[in-house]
Amino acid sequence: MTGRGEVTTRRPVARAVAGIVAAAVALGVGELASVLVGPDSSPFLAVGSVTVDRSPAWAREFAITTFGTHDKPALFVGMSAVIVAIAALAGLMERPRGPYGSAILALLGVVGVSAAVSRPGATWTAALPTVVGVALGVVVLRLLTAAAVTPAPPASGASWPSRRRFLLLAGAAVAFAAGAGALGARAGQRLAGVLENRRGVTLPSVADRAAPIPAGADVAVPGGTSFLTPDDTFYRIDTALRVPRLRTDEWRLRIHGLVDRELTLTWDDLRRRTPIERAITLTCVSNDVGGSLAGNAVWIGYRVDELLDEVGVRPDADMLLSTSVDGFTVGTPVAVLRDGRDAMLAVAMNGEPLPLAHGFPVRQVVPGLYGFVSATKWVVDWELTRFDRAQAYWTRRGWAAQAPIKTASRIDVPAAFASVPAGRLVVAGTAWAQHRGIAAVEVRVDEGAWHAATLAPSYSVDTWRQWTWEWDASAGTHALQVRATDLDGSVQTPERRTPIPDGATGWHSRTITVER
Repeated sequence: MTGRGEVTTRRPVARAVAGIVAAAVALGVGELASVLVGPDSSPFLAVGSVTVDRSPAWAREFAITTFGTHDKPALFVGMSAVIVAIAALAGLMERPRGPYGSAILALLGVVGVSAAVSRPGATWTAALPTVVGVALGVVVLRLLTAAAVTPAPPASGASWPSRRRFLLLAGAAVAFAAGAGALGARAGQRLAGVLENRRGVTLPSVADRAAPIPAGADVAVPGGTSFLTPDDTFYRIDTALRVPRLRTDEWRLRIHGLVDRELTLTWDDLRRRTPIERAITLTCVSNDVGGSLAGNAVWIGYRVDELLDEVGVRPDADMLLSTSVDGFTVGTPVAVLRDGRDAMLAVAMNGEPLPLAHGFPVRQVVPGLYGFVSATKWVVDWELTRFDRAQAYWTRRGWAAQAPIKTASRIDVPAAFASVPAGRLVVAGTAWAQHRGIAAVEVRVDEGAWHAATLAPSYSVDTWRQWTWEWDASAGTHALQVRATDLDGSVQTPERRTPIPDGATGWHSRTITVER
């Protein structure tokens, strides 16, 4: 009762919707405002980045193991679900004379501001998109809450004008939020101009080209792995929720720390150097036994050891701490970078400028090391330092400081739990031990005797090697297992270990059904 017999009904669903719409407006406006301030100031992405940065190693590994290369979309979906739930609660709590829901939105704003100003290189201006977005979100919440309070005289249809008013306001707010968010995303892309910049990049002329791929290096078994991995299927695992947008004219690499001469390279400086072209297999440390987080590509780049020789690395420096434009850091042993392997600052992948998601315009490629200690994308800073003085991003979270790639093998064909006809069956797969090379691969059935697989021609010690084995398959359910031996004579260990802290180990197995 509101006095003099007037009855007021409050619609819980409408109020919950009001909160969700208000939060959508806050996020959409924040996205649009971040175009003027900087992409890292987007409240949604800032909170997501802080979530990734502050998650314990096991949580990050769980996400990669569970969702693989879809870990970022999974995070976005999870964050969106949490925001919707909190926003709905804010709508239910809001009252015309008691702005309790507005207070909840304000608390969300505090979280967004804290996340935005904590990003690398952020200033107080990074808080503005969140502040502006939340302020408009509160206004929308107040308006929709007022419209959700419906005067309802008995036996009259007077509620419909108010309902229509609520629906019109909510619809307009949703359209505004969607438009602001989409405009912010598109304007940010146009503002950076990175796609146009990448299209204008001409690949350097290379005299020291990669060796031709020998005939038979790709076994071409249906359903198997190709020797070279196309750019669009090459795995991507990193901490960047939004792919950094860095143009070649903006790119700089500062080399400093324990060096005789500091150096800052521009894109033009880099292009004046002598490039090399090499096929190199990269592997993510999060790759579980039999996993797909490995890929082989042809890279064009500039030798790391030549740059280190030019700046004069001091004898006590044993670590290169490289930093991405988004603040991610990687620690790489200096000794590895100077032992003659083809470590490079890569600018091209499979005959094209680096894709944006794989580090355009410049990234590191180092054979033989897991990516978290070598493969910095969008690299802009090198500091020569020591492992006892500095820690990289994942080392601070419990991962190993140094991590050479372990010998690994997997079965690609037949697929897991496949049903196949009895008779002659081709089993095929891939093995790798980067910078050591693969000497042998063996397969066994139902824990019986090991059988030597036929190896495809070796390309180099820095790439994976394919293999096949022909088996007279009898009817029943069978377990296949594979193991590899590297050129150092070390046999792949059967001990099953998770990827944390320096890479997974164990033999890959697949269970299949052979039909009569």
